[in-house]
Amino acid sequence: MEKQMHCRTLILGAGAAGMMAAAHAGPDVIVIDHAKRPGEKIRISGGGRCNFTNYRVEPERFLGSNPHFHKSALARYTQWDFLDLVQRHGIAWHEKTLGQLFCDGKATQIIEMLQTEMNTAGAKLWLETGLTGVRHVDGCFVLNLTFNGENIELTSENLILATGGKSVPKMGATGLAYDIARQFGHAVTEIRPGLVPFTFEKRFADISGISTNVLARNARASFEEALLFTHRGLSGPAALQLSSYWREGEEISVNLFPGMDFAGILRAARQDRGRRSLKTELGAHLPGRLVDFLSRAMDLGGNLADLSDARIASLADALQRWQLKPGGTEGYRTAEVTLGGVDTDGLDSRTMMSKNLPGLYVIGEAVDVTGWLGGYNFQWAWSSGVAAGRAIAGS
Repeated sequence: MEKQMHCRTLILGAGAAGMMAAAHAGPDVIVIDHAKRPGEKIRISGGGRCNFTNYRVEPERFLGSNPHFHKSALARYTQWDFLDLVQRHGIAWHEKTLGQLFCDGKATQIIEMLQTEMNTAGAKLWLETGLTGVRHVDGCFVLNLTFNGENIELTSENLILATGGKSVPKMGATGLAYDIARQFGHAVTEIRPGLVPFTFEKRFADISGISTNVLARNARASFEEALLFTHRGLSGPAALQLSSYWREGEEISVNLFPGMDFAGILRAARQDRGRRSLKTELGAHLPGRLVDFLSRAMDLGGNLADLSDARIASLADALQRWQLKPGGTEGYRTAEVTLGGVDTDGLDSRTMMSKNLPGLYVIGEAVDVTGWLGGYNFQWAWSSGVAAGRAIAGS
């Protein structure tokens, strides 16, 4: 026998977006999640310190089929608004490179802050809750749930899909939001792993752990950040960022000397230090193990004095346009985000509500909006969650 219950707003997913929406959606809100704890992806983010936003949130640093959709929510709840919330809760923070803001302490402080905000708003949190069915009947959403050993039929006027994408399945990520959205007539764009390491067939095993600053690029984007060589391939911020713009089978270009006239540097070194070996000169700019690795693929023998202008030009070109073809990526297992999602053509950009079905909202990673590495995706979660919550609350 199912227990009958009703609430005004039901939120599927106790992650960043879902908890933020619950804090703003007004009275009679229930948040459900199948996990044992809320905010699991927050907990593991940023090396356990949570890169919760970025000083430099700008619309062009987000991907999606509609390059304008995310602008409204981001403009109405900004990084400064979230930072103010963090400071009001007494959470110490610091800026890292490129405007990235992290907790001084643990990421769990952000989860505790969101739970406090939810509790203040009166929202209830049901964890370890199973969902066996969802439908829409007579203006209400009807969900069949299992919670605390009971079978519950819960009706709700509003339903917010905040279950995220498919990245990091060990945290319980699934395609649930996509399935429910499709059930209610929404299109879902192509989804694929984003902010994910590239894989190569054993190519970089000998230099695993080496990191150096590069300019990584393809035909659509370029990023000057650290590149990390791993047993499986390429990681680090430069690779992760570029992966969101990469397609299977494409080459990427790596400039090992970004912003430099490296041919000019070699010519000057030839003039001043002609007896120095080429490998020694390269070792002044790159990690030694990387120089050894490169020497096996290209001729780096001889002294600087032996280099002709033509050879210097050829070397500089090879090192500043190193062409690499990834075999693939590590997939959803290590991807930080899911690219694509519920098509924004079917959503109102101010409220995140469905244009097909009043009362249905989609927020966070489940939407076809993906930010760069560096706190952008959390900011989208905060902003889209607030947009939906305030729309429901009428503020």
